[in-house]
Amino acid sequence: GVVSECFHGGLDQDQRERTLAKFRNGSTNILVTTDLASRGLDITNIKHIVHYQKPTTEEIFIHRNGRTARMGAAGTAYVLLTIEEVRPTYLPNDIETLEVPDVKTAIETPKWVTLFIGKGKKDKVNKMDVVGFLSKVGNLGKEEVGLIEVKDYFSYAAIERSKAEEVIKLTNGQKIKNKTSRIEIA
Repeated sequence: GVVSECFHGGLDQDQRERTLAKFRNGSTNILVTTDLASRGLDITNIKHIVHYQKPTTEEIFIHRNGRTARMGAAGTAYVLLTIEEVRPTYLPNDIETLEVPDVKTAIETPKWVTLFIGKGKKDKVNKMDVVGFLSKVGNLGKEEVGLIEVKDYFSYAAIERSKAEEVIKLTNGQKIKNKTSRIEIA
């Protein structure tokens, strides 16, 4: 019941881009990843990094945690260790220990869901075209449309999750920039 995505080297490039778009636009708020995500990703405002497997080196530890410090932002890194595991030497001695409570807290479902729109820059489609299309054809207000990313051959648009089914019915097969487009949940 938790909305999450995974990101690893076994995904093809399109799958990786789709996963990152969903995470960036808030359609998913949990990204489970390998060290592939520890460098070079353009994702801001990451609040928490949870190291399920302890990093094998200090450099990997630093780069994983660096995801929380982009553009002056701050976040918290957690390292999950069992009682039997040895604390890596690169962790500070004064590291805070947290006990995991037995109480289960529900994780809120994200407000947004990501639409895949089968037209992009090569079709002369831009963000304003997508907003206009979703407003006029999809019957969405400004506040019901989130982050839009226009790639070469397709686009991603975050819309309010509660409106997704209706928007797909209204927009699928309709024309954007005089071209019929496929619209679906990414």
